[in-house]
Amino acid sequence: MNFLKKIFSPTILTISFLLLIYTFYKSEIYWDGENRNYYKTYYLISLILICLSIITFFINDIIKQYLIISGISFIVSLYIIEGYFTFKEQLSKEQLSKEQLYEKQTGNKWDRRSKLQIYTDLKKDNNKITVSGTPDLFLGKNYSIFSLSGLSNSETIHCNENGYYSIYQSDRYGFNNPDNEWDKKEIEYLLVGDSYTHGACVNRPNDIGSVLRNLSNKSVLNLGMSGNGPLIEYATLREYLDTNVKKVLWIYYEGNDFNDLKYELKNEILLKYLNKNFTQNIKFKQNDIDNLLTNLIVEREREREREIEVERERETFKFKLISFIKIYYTRVLILKKLTLSPVVEPEFEQILQMAKELTNKNNSKMYFVYLPIYNRYKSSYDDTNYNLVKNTVTKLKIPFIDIHKEVFKKEQNPLKLFPFELFGHFNVDGYKKVAETIYKFTKD
Repeated sequence: MNFLKKIFSPTILTISFLLLIYTFYKSEIYWDGENRNYYKTYYLISLILICLSIITFFINDIIKQYLIISGISFIVSLYIIEGYFTFKEQLSKEQLSKEQLYEKQTGNKWDRRSKLQIYTDLKKDNNKITVSGTPDLFLGKNYSIFSLSGLSNSETIHCNENGYYSIYQSDRYGFNNPDNEWDKKEIEYLLVGDSYTHGACVNRPNDIGSVLRNLSNKSVLNLGMSGNGPLIEYATLREYLDTNVKKVLWIYYEGNDFNDLKYELKNEILLKYLNKNFTQNIKFKQNDIDNLLTNLIVEREREREREIEVERERETFKFKLISFIKIYYTRVLILKKLTLSPVVEPEFEQILQMAKELTNKNNSKMYFVYLPIYNRYKSSYDDTNYNLVKNTVTKLKIPFIDIHKEVFKKEQNPLKLFPFELFGHFNVDGYKKVAETIYKFTKD
């Protein structure tokens, strides 16, 4: 113990400085400052540890002894927790995957190609094939235009969660609609939202917009795009809402809409939409959008290929050992708890208020549709954000359609509305039940 007491303070100080140097390297050199916000917590921990380690040089031996015992106990506890999470993660991977379940249930082979691979394969026969290009590609970029849609008039590869890649023909503005919907004299429904509204990963006529189109026998415009958050959705309304629209469906997803908003508020062009007079006149700039997206889409898919390689590397023993030493799962859990802030951003309420005013001015009626996350039915779930969002919408007197309460809560097994009862977007049955409920609450 005497030896430990002698080396305790210098060791802790050295480790603290090394942590600070490593944090700086990862934040400023490896990631070139792009993930600085993420590393703020580690900077703070490093500085606190440096201050505490300096103080330990001046405390008496008895206190130092208690600190050594407490420190060793704390580290051992962390590795016991990490061991539990590592074992739990490995156990979940040993269960049947989506691919295995699909092949077992259908007898068909899961399409294991990456999006870039299927794009390359289909491009040989169809020069107009593309990969879904979404507005979030423009976040963090400094273009003079911020696209709110995808490539126009193109066969578009979207995603694969059900054994096949969903593919749709985009309309004149790059959205997932039959193009002639834009020529209709009256639009019964106009939808804004993220990937769930976009129709991930099912084909027409199984997305929400198509089901509503079939149920109502009326025209529906689906302006949802994957990765959208509240500010992009409001910008989309501002640019594409026309006087022939009867009902606007604002489709909110509790899994990431608040997070998306934080990133959107950092974009200079999107921020201008908080000024009621701002517009990009984006309907007249589709050629510019198509030119920009053509390069951005391929670039993003190449990045995703590299991410897939990293994921494969994660399965190696060496990577797992390094992750265990760095207590990866425990850190993720702790940081997640620390960064959760169940607060409705003031901009969120402002955006909804402006959206309501815009639709009222247009003589349209706005509905707020609340979509639940898979985790709500898989494990215990904190309802704080749900209640905050609902209270905000109710305060603004916007009709609130609660898909959690009206659809999933009524199911004996709500997980059956997700692909193979695993994490993902809704399956065909899930989208259908969501759309049927929306129609029930909104039909004339």
